[in-house]
Amino acid sequence: MGLKNDKFPSSVAFEAINESLQSSDADRKDAIKQGNAVFAFTIKNKAGETESWHIDLKEKGTVGNGVGNKPTVTLTLSDEDFGKLVAGQANAQRLFMSGKLKIKGDVMKATKMQPILQKAQTKAKL
Repeated sequence: MGLKNDKFPSSVAFEAINESLQSSDADRKDAIKQGNAVFAFTIKNKAGETESWHIDLKEKGTVGNGVGNKPTVTLTLSDEDFGKLVAGQANAQRLFMSGKLKIKGDVMKATKMQPILQKAQTKAKL
């Protein structure tokens, strides 16, 4: 099963992030060094359904379905807001302050996500 889910249009970003991590060993090692955490994302679509993905930047440097193994931080937001966040049209801090982004776990690790999401910006066409 791929990472993209048609019910969640922004899920193409997870494929782009995975592609970016797999394309270069040096990039993957750098991302693991910077992130040093398992980031879980729970995305809610317009129909009210939720789905989860994770980005493992603790050991493997991979992206997968589900919340992964003991996520360091879990970010919960709408499909639309996640799409805007990846596209660089939304600010994570503003989403958090306005209650549109919920963070469970290590909030400081959540701040390490931005450079990884920026890699997806160049590859994902949202």
